[in-house]
Order: sequence, then C-alpha cells, then structure tokens
Amino acid sequence: MKRWLISLFLGSLFLGVALAAYHSFAPEQSSLARYAPPGALLYLEAKDFSGLLTNWNSSHEKQQWLQSADYEVFSRSRLFLRLKEASDQFASAAGLPADVNFVSQVAGSQSALALYDIGKLQFLYITKLDSSQAEQTELLQSRAKFETRNAAGTPFYLRTDPEAGRQVAFATSGGYLFLATREDLLASALELIAGNNNPALESEAWWTRSLSAKGKPGDLRMVLNLEKIVPSPYFRSYWIQKNITDMKAYSTAVSDLFLSGSEYREERVLLKKSGNGVEGASPTGRAAVAELMRLVPMDEGAYQISSNPPADASLSLLETKLLAPHPGPGVASQIAPQVQLTSGNTGGSGDLETRIDEPPLETPAQAASSDSIKSLLAQNPVLASLNVWSTEIGPNGVFVRFHTAVVFLGKSDWNESAMRSAVVGFIRPMLTASDLGTAWQSASNHWELDGLWPLSAAVRGKYLFLSDDPKILDEMLSRIGRPANVPPASFIAGFNHAREGAPFARLTRLLDDQRAASASSADRTPEFFSENIASLSSALSAVSSEKIVVRDSGDRELQTVTYEWAN
Repeated sequence: MKRWLISLFLGSLFLGVALAAYHSFAPEQSSLARYAPPGALLYLEAKDFSGLLTNWNSSHEKQQWLQSADYEVFSRSRLFLRLKEASDQFASAAGLPADVNFVSQVAGSQSALALYDIGKLQFLYITKLDSSQAEQTELLQSRAKFETRNAAGTPFYLRTDPEAGRQVAFATSGGYLFLATREDLLASALELIAGNNNPALESEAWWTRSLSAKGKPGDLRMVLNLEKIVPSPYFRSYWIQKNITDMKAYSTAVSDLFLSGSEYREERVLLKKSGNGVEGASPTGRAAVAELMRLVPMDEGAYQISSNPPADASLSLLETKLLAPHPGPGVASQIAPQVQLTSGNTGGSGDLETRIDEPPLETPAQAASSDSIKSLLAQNPVLASLNVWSTEIGPNGVFVRFHTAVVFLGKSDWNESAMRSAVVGFIRPMLTASDLGTAWQSASNHWELDGLWPLSAAVRGKYLFLSDDPKILDEMLSRIGRPANVPPASFIAGFNHAREGAPFARLTRLLDDQRAASASSADRTPEFFSENIASLSSALSAVSSEKIVVRDSGDRELQTVTYEWAN
C-alpha cells in the first residue's frame, strides 16, 4: 500500500506542478477521443492546453524547478536522455526544432494526446486551433518540404526520416490541427472527423468501461489502459516505483484534475480486474478510519490512517515508530559494484578487533520480545490504525527531533493493564538488566514510563494510544469526543508541507554534511535528500499541504488527492 501511495503521490505532484497558476474552468466539451483511432494505451485531454502552457511558462514554480538540483539530476537520467533522443528524431523527421516555441505555436484550446507505443513514443495529437492561427505556425509554413497525401478527401502532409525510421504527418480539418508520428494514425483520424463509420478509441470496450465509472471531466483528464501498459518492458524499466505487482490488480484507470482557486483536486477511479484476489476494507474498517480522522491534530506534520491492518503490520508500526526504532533493511542494489583497484591489501589494522569465532551481538531490535505485543493484538483485532508524526527544531537551532503517536481502534475495549505489561515486556531487554525505567507512573490523563525512555500511553475503551510526546497524546485525547466529519474510507493520509519543508531541509543538510559536499568537484551528483529532494520541495513551496483519501467501491477503487496552495 505504501509503494502504491508513493507512486500515486509522485504522479500527482508533477501533474500539479504543470498547472501551478491555472485557476479557471472551460465550458463542457465533447471528448476528442471520437477522432482518435483505437489502440491507444494512454489518452490525455485538456480543456485549454494553450492556457495551461502559458501559465506554466510564466509560473514561479517553473523557474525555480529549472534552476534546482532536482532538474539537474533529472536532466542526467536515462528517461530524460531517452525523451531527448525521441525529440531529436522528431525534429529531424519534421525538419523543425521540437522546442518550446514549436509547442507554443501548435497549442490550441481543447487538445488531446493519444499514445500508441511507449517504446517508440508514437502518438496522435489533436488541438482546436483557428485556421488563421494554424497558418502562422512554422509547421504549416514548411509544408512544401512534405509529401502530400489524401484521406477522406482531406490533404495531409508526410515527411519521413529514413535513417531514424521516424515519420511526422499533419493536417488541418474542421477547425482542428492534427499531428502524428505515424501516417496511418493521421489518416484514420481524418476519416473519423469526416464522418466515416470507422472504429474510434471511444468505442473500445476498455474505454467504455473506464468512462462509465466517471462523471464530469476535469480541466485535465487522463485515461490509462493498464492491462496493456503494465506488461510493457518500458513501463517496468521507467516506472520508478517498481510496484508492478500492485498495478497488475487493475485493468484501467481514469484521473480528472479540477482547478478551483487555491485548491487542486484530483479524482481517480481504478477499475479492478475480476478475480484479482484483492479484498477491500470491511465496512467496520472503513467506518473506523473516519472515526480516527477526528483525532488528527490540526498542526501535525503528517498522518496516515489504514483500515483493517494485519496484526504483523500493527506490530511493525509500533516497533519501527515507537518501541524499537531502527533502520530497516537496505534496498537491494540493481547496479553492479565498482571494482576498487588497490595495492593488493585485503584488510586493515582495524580488522584485527573483529571477532570471527563469536556471533555478533544482538541489536536492540533483535533482543526485544514481541510475543506480548503479538498476543495483545491477536486478542483484539485492529479495525484501523493511525500514525501521526511531526518534527521540532531543538532549542539550539541545530538538531531536528521527531515526535510520533500511534492509535489503534480495536474491535472491542482494550485491557489497559495488559497493554502496559505487554509494552514493558517488549522494551525491558533493550533498556536495562533490571526494572529501572520500566515502571508506569500516572500523569494528568495518561501513563508515562518513569525512566529516560519517552513513552506515554492511554486507553479509552476501544482506543489505544501510544506516543513519545505527551503533548501530542493530550491533544489527541482532547479530540476524542468530537463527531466524525468525513465519510468512511479505507485509507487517508496527509502531509503538511508548509510546516515540514524547512525542518526536512535542515535535517538532510546535517545528515549529508553539506560542507563536504560544497568542497567537492562541480560535476558531482547532487545529494539525494539535501539537494535533490529539498530543491523540489523548495520549488513547490507554495503547496502548503497534500491529502489523499482512498475508498473501496466493489469493483473499483476511488481516490481523491487534494493540493492546497498558499496563494
């Protein structure tokens, strides 16, 4: 679920960047899919592409991003180089530079892009463009360099680059400009707009099934045929989240982006494959998520609420966030190791202190006994779990501290005494050989450990609270009487970017040691967190918060992603 959330979050984030200054709605329009031939894998339609492009080019976000370390890293990536190669091949076939000026000239109002081949990037582009505007474009003014063809009584123009095997074809008809990278795609589109009774993209079964689950289109709509996209080797190579198994559970997806003032809202529908084995959250689990949402403090950095978490997932949440925080397993490298050529020495003097006849000492995470926690969770299944976390810059202005709280909403009331005993049984091996620091003492409305371990706990009927910050715990306890004000959902998560952006940058600069980085060569790769990700955060500083709500509806999954802008 986390990988799927990350993939969705990152996809929406870059979509929001491209729309940073657009705040108006266009009138209802018929989809241009009626002019697109069948067989497309991905379809993207904008109500006003020219307006979107103009606002993006003049936006502060674009200027910041192009100067950022994130863009520098992206410009070196395999994906960027692959796109540049395709752009150069298109320019060679068209005899025109495929630059920003070219895109601006061919950008009309209602526009659509249908992608037919991911590897070869074969597409059909349709845009509503006045004939007088179309005649002013360099593309139409250079038609004498193209071969003239005909489809459905309409002339079109074709040029081929034999070396790269690329084609560029274009035509104007009915107030639209058509541009394609295959002759047959353009000819089929001209036949469709002429009224010939040929199959179109909107008549395909997967398209009809996808759009039957959607309502009014947004300012930008994307439709994906996942049954064809996911098996593609190019998708597996370039899809950074690598969550192919998760994506295989869905057949199609539709995403609509709505723009309204300082809020961008993306509505997604993902249709499940029949018999995919993926079970949705139970009705009680979805209702429990709505119950926990009321406990989230207003000024916290981030939160995540999951329905019906398995017992091992609940145990892992407690262990990694509160009871035994430790680094998780490293990500397996997909790059061959570099050979270090040395003088032939295979060790150093420091290796003399390494014992090879004794097993390594157990780490705290290994030494802890989880049997007591497992037993507690087994006796009372968790309907929903809430994890809240935030950061705080220390009094000296140097260190960044993390604060976390976990809440479990059980099927029945929790046994408070058993909870305290289970927690102590888990942490005792990590703290002391005796019982020092493992006794609970009563605070105002919760329990706290009497040692240096910062842990507070409370039980309120079916609610179990654990936190390393009593302030967060007290705030959540004060909200328990409030009514639930959100509909049932299977998953809800949010991130307060305005609050957490600066602490994240400060923390990562310390971890990456920016003094050493600044002293290195100019052509070095930027540090991933303190430069790459931090620069993206800075470019998107006007995005104050993000929120995702996931709801299960039988054969489909509904997702709503909301971005709040500070201006």
